[in-house]
Amino acid sequence: MSVAFRRESDDEHKEPAFELPLPPGPNLVTAEGLALIEARVAAFEAEVEAAPDDEARKRSKRDLRYWLARASTAEVQPPPPSGEVAFGSRVTYRLDGRERTVALVGSDEADPAAGRIPFTAPLAQAMMGAEAGEHVDFGGRSEAIEIVAAEPMGAP
Repeated sequence: MSVAFRRESDDEHKEPAFELPLPPGPNLVTAEGLALIEARVAAFEAEVEAAPDDEARKRSKRDLRYWLARASTAEVQPPPPSGEVAFGSRVTYRLDGRERTVALVGSDEADPAAGRIPFTAPLAQAMMGAEAGEHVDFGGRSEAIEIVAAEPMGAP
């Protein structure tokens, strides 16, 4: 029999399980973001303990390693100053005649559907450092965004 038709085990033909990729750059988080990371660590620790089989345990351990890495590198940022767009700001802006509000948060806190975008997103980067009333360039257009207001996320 040819070597090409022999198989040592079923494990040889499975897709390799890679580690979850860590977002590049610093791991800036808000206080809420750190609480979210800590909650995820606790949830995956519980999943590892309750895993019904080795395969499920391996998946849960991989996710746990990701969240433990994020917890160990988290850099909680102080609230930003009022009126200036910075990490942790809730920003109201006008683009193409439409007014929108977003919060600038860490990568693990981001939820665009809920209006929370990562501080590394192009939109966030374009607005960073601007103050209420300023216009900033975006998408190759000069003064495309008007900053209407910028407040710390916890502000009313």
